[in-house]
Amino acid sequence: MLPALPSPTDTDRAVSPALGAVVLVGITVAVAAVVGTALLGQATALGGPAPTATFDLSAEGDRITISHAGGDPVGLDALRIEIGVDGEKLAHQPPVPFFAAEGFHGGPSGAFNPETDDEWAVGESGTLRVAGTNDPTLEPGARLTVELFHGGKRIASLSTRVG
Repeated sequence: MLPALPSPTDTDRAVSPALGAVVLVGITVAVAAVVGTALLGQATALGGPAPTATFDLSAEGDRITISHAGGDPVGLDALRIEIGVDGEKLAHQPPVPFFAAEGFHGGPSGAFNPETDDEWAVGESGTLRVAGTNDPTLEPGARLTVELFHGGKRIASLSTRVG
């Protein structure tokens, strides 16, 4: 026969719930700190001043090239591009950076390719090719407009004719 275990006293029973509550509060505080830091870091990156830069735009056939002509480097993590043809936005806009995206041929080169640096510096270009499945299509003589946004703030509005 097994010896009888001593019965828990009132003080023994109170230790487990109190310890559990302390551990639960500690875990909650740690998770809140990690989430808060991540969100604050994103808000700081997106809420800071937008870079001041100048760009050049060219278009030949289905190929669009945007060159960083001067000013501050542009962080690609907060960059958004909107492309329009003759006043109508493309049905599929390019994510930045991307390798293959709906409405575009293959991977872009330069700044828009995910294999490049995280910052777009003076003298660097990004080239992408609009697929014929995107609407409207790039036709010779069409007015191409490109707007660049950084963290929700427009940093450039460019326009040219498709050659």
